Amino acid sequence: MKKLFDYINSHSTEGISEQDFELVKKYFIPKRLRKKQYFLQEGEVCKYFGFILSGAMRQYTLDEKGSEHILQLAVEDWWVGDRESWTLSKPSIYNIDAWEDTELLLMSHANLLELVQRFPAFAATKKMMDDRNNIASQRRITSTISSTAEKRYTTFLDCYPELAERFPQQQIASYLGMTKDTLSRIKGKLMR
Repeated sequence: MKKLFDYINSHSTEGISEQDFELVKKYFIPKRLRKKQYFLQEGEVCKYFGFILSGAMRQYTLDEKGSEHILQLAVEDWWVGDRESWTLSKPSIYNIDAWEDTELLLMSHANLLELVQRFPAFAATKKMMDDRNNIASQRRITSTISSTAEKRYTTFLDCYPELAERFPQQQIASYLGMTKDTLSRIKGKLMR
């Protein structure tokens, strides 16, 4: 829980006291996932958002041919869940699974709303989290529609070096919207 306490205090100008954090902790449910275990499967409603304490996860969809298209790669101190399914209580089009053994803290939508009302520090953290998510989404869309594959990869390395260390080339290629072979050629070119 210390990771969550530190996260809230580092993402909020308000800060949260240890006394208030004792109350905040009660809104979260600890969960462990084994490698390859699902957090969410396509067709299910996303009932929780998870804060990753340790481990790595990925969010993806499968096309008609069974190919994976990765929307998100996530590691410690990141949040995972399907925002649309969670907010609108509709079936998800995504799968989310553990890429490594993972420990999470789960939060329901109702608990989020109550936390935001009761604790200004948590409200500030949620706002910053939402803002950063929107910025990252905009940048990713812009990059996808206007950048070369090489530029997408170098930007990924600059922004998310921790992901490049934790996920294999095939997963990174899928996240960047390219084939594994294309990513291999880019890496080879950059090494020369």
